[in-house]
Amino acid sequence: MAKRQYEVWKGNNIFIFGGRFMFGPDAKSLIITLLLIIVPVIIFCANVARNLNSEISGIIAGYAILMVTVVFTVYVLLVLLLTSARDPGIVPRNLHPPTEEICYDSSASVDAVGRQTPTPRLPPTKEVIVNGVPVRVKYCNSCMLYRPPRCSHCSVCDNCVERFDHHCPWVGQCIGMRNYRSFFLFISSSTVLCIFIFAMSALNIKFLMADLGTVWKAMKESPLSVVLMVYCFIFLWFVGGLTCFHLYLIGTNQTTYESFRYRGLERRPRVYDRGCLNNFREVLCSKIKPSRNSFRAYVQENGRGATSGMTSEAYLGDSVENRREKVEDDREIGGDLLKISQRREAEDT
Repeated sequence: MAKRQYEVWKGNNIFIFGGRFMFGPDAKSLIITLLLIIVPVIIFCANVARNLNSEISGIIAGYAILMVTVVFTVYVLLVLLLTSARDPGIVPRNLHPPTEEICYDSSASVDAVGRQTPTPRLPPTKEVIVNGVPVRVKYCNSCMLYRPPRCSHCSVCDNCVERFDHHCPWVGQCIGMRNYRSFFLFISSSTVLCIFIFAMSALNIKFLMADLGTVWKAMKESPLSVVLMVYCFIFLWFVGGLTCFHLYLIGTNQTTYESFRYRGLERRPRVYDRGCLNNFREVLCSKIKPSRNSFRAYVQENGRGATSGMTSEAYLGDSVENRREKVEDDREIGGDLLKISQRREAEDT
């Protein structure tokens, strides 16, 4: 029976709802993140917002605080889901190493005709031109491909991710080209939510202090307001600092990985820097590229245990041209291995 792509996925990702949502291997930490958001909001709505509703004159103004809190919390949870359950920009793996990159070994033996025997040795790096500047890209042994520029292999998810920023354990997912925008919206909106709850809790203490006379009596009357203020103040340093750091990264068109990689170097490569305004437009306003993986597509297993992705229509009948290309690829690989075997036998003799 044919299987779908997500069922034979070689990475460490977790799929739910038939491959429609994908998470990282540490997706359980997402539960902690949800509790850190939802529990303080429930406490705020059940205690502080209700007290403010009675203190502020006017029904509309009183309920506005509660509605703003609920709507903004739903928005934070929505961008969190878009960050955690989306393909971050995974580069599909190759079934075999790229044969066109095979180079000749300088120590290779020469046969009777005088030809060098090629060996399937791939150079660890190669140069590509990006914006007129040569950029060195590495070969990934796990995915059997040369990584595109700004791509890196995540050791947690075991995938090559385009424009790799970092692996965030709080969202249980890699942050890359396709979910960086939602990640930035998540941390920035969480910062605004912390500021809002902190300000409303302080306003509640101010109203109670006006009624009771002293700040200590007001804090004793509403200890949950004090707890929320301390909680938001602590987490504001974390999400607020993270937001400021990523504002700097967006303005200079860098990733977290690139920033720490070139730390301490006097001259950093500014290949992708297009100016502050254009950098923000590229990250926040450009169209998100579609996923390069079809997780619900059917796959066909060949004789060596590898799988090749196929759509549901292509699964019904493979074309003769595709079969011919596959046979030619297998013959090229087999010919290379045969030459290596013959060369080793000649050396032993």
